[in-house]
Amino acid sequence: MDVTSLVSSLGGTAFTLVFFIVALSIIVTVHEYGHYIVGRWSGIRADVFSLGFGKPLWQRTDKRGTVWQIAALPFGGYVKFAGDANAASAPDAHAVEGMSEDEARHTMPGAPLWARTLTVAAGPVFNFIFSFIVFTIFVLIAGKATDTLVVDEISPVPFEVGIESGDEILAINGLDIPEPTELMEVLEELPRTAQVTYTVMRNGEELTVQGAYPYPVIVSGISPKSAARDAGIKTGDVITQLDGQDIHTFWDLQDYVTSHDGAPMTLTVWRNTDAGGETYETTLEPRRRDLPLPDGEFETRWLIGITGGLLFSVGTEPVGLGEAIVAGAQGVWRIIVTSLSGMAHMITGAISACNLSGPVGIAEVVSTSAADGVASFLSTVALLSTAIGLMNLFPIPVLDGGHLVFYAYEAVRGKPLPDRAVGVMMTIGMAVILGFMVLGLGSDLFCK
Repeated sequence: MDVTSLVSSLGGTAFTLVFFIVALSIIVTVHEYGHYIVGRWSGIRADVFSLGFGKPLWQRTDKRGTVWQIAALPFGGYVKFAGDANAASAPDAHAVEGMSEDEARHTMPGAPLWARTLTVAAGPVFNFIFSFIVFTIFVLIAGKATDTLVVDEISPVPFEVGIESGDEILAINGLDIPEPTELMEVLEELPRTAQVTYTVMRNGEELTVQGAYPYPVIVSGISPKSAARDAGIKTGDVITQLDGQDIHTFWDLQDYVTSHDGAPMTLTVWRNTDAGGETYETTLEPRRRDLPLPDGEFETRWLIGITGGLLFSVGTEPVGLGEAIVAGAQGVWRIIVTSLSGMAHMITGAISACNLSGPVGIAEVVSTSAADGVASFLSTVALLSTAIGLMNLFPIPVLDGGHLVFYAYEAVRGKPLPDRAVGVMMTIGMAVILGFMVLGLGSDLFCK
C-alpha cells in the first residue's frame, strides 16, 4: 500500500495523529534513554522507564529492578529515578533519610553532583546525537555531485527536453559550467526563455542541442501549512502559467509572487500521469512568511510554499565519512542557531509570533513529511529532536535546563536550594511551560 492509499484508508486526522505519535515516541525514547543509560553508568538506579503517561498498558521488570512500561497517553514519557519525588524528577531530599550511605548513593538526590548533572544533561545531548546520526547517514547515502555536470535522471515535463541521461553538460548558451556547485550562478546569467542551447559531451562526441531551460517551474518540494499544499499541488507538478501568462523559469514564479503582495493567483499545472499527463488550474493566495537568513536575521516575504527543482538530477559520487560527519554536525548546529535566532526575533517583535508552532502545527508538519516519504519523515523527526533537545536546556524549572541551574547553584553555594524554594520555582516553571503551550496552540488555530 502506498502513502496516498494509506492516507485515504486512515483518514486525514487519524493519519496526522498516528505519525505525530510515532515521531514523538521516537524523540521521547531517545531523550529518556539518554537520561536512563547515563544515570545507570553513573550509579543511579532507575525505578521506572515509561513511554507515555497514565495507566500502564504493558510492563516488564528487568534484572536491575527497573520497570519498563508503555502507558495509555502516548504524548511524552519519563524516567523516574530512585529518590525522585515524581515523574517530573522533582528533587526530594528527604527520600534518602534513613538510608545507608551506599543505598543513598544509588538515588538521584543522594548521588554526587557530577553524576546528577551528567544524567540530567544526557537527555538533550542524546537528542542532538540522534539528529547528528540521521543527518550524517543521509549525507553518506546521498553522496555529493561529481566534479563534472553529468545528467542523471530527467524529470517528466510537458515540453521537449533536448538533453539525455548520461550527457555531460559543458556549456549553456555559450557559458561554461566550471563545476556543478556553480550551476545556479550560471543560470542566473541566462535569459529567461523556454529554450536554451546546450553544449554536451555525448558518447565521446561534443554536440550542440536545443533544450528546455534547466530551471523550469518543477515542484521538488512543498512546505507544510502552505498555500500550495492546501491547493492540492504535489511534488513533481510543473507550473506552466500564472494568471494565464506563460512562465518558463522558477525565477519567474518567485518574481511574480513577490510583486503581487499576496493577491490571489491562478496556476496552470501539468501533472504526470500513467496516461501521459494532465493539465488543471488551481487558485491560491500567497502567505507572508519570515525566512531565516545565513547571518541569523530574518526576511519577511510572500510565499506559496514551493521549492523549485532542476530539469534533471546530477550524477553523484560517494562522500567520505569525515565529510559526512562534518555535514551532520553542521545540520544540528544550523537548527540550534536558527531556533535561537527565531525566538529572539519573536520576543523583540521583529517577526510574527505565528512562527511559533504548537502541538497541532507540529503534528501537521510531521504528517505532511510522512506523506512525502520515509526520508522526509526521518529528516523532520531529526529536526524536531534537536529542537526539543534545545528547548529542554532552557533554564526553566521542570525542564532539564532548570535542574541544571539548581545544580549550578549547589556547586557554587555548596548546598542545594531549600525544598520550599524548589517547589515554588517548579510551580512557576510549569506555568511558563503552559503559557508557551497556549501561545503555540493559538498560533496553530489563528495563524495561516
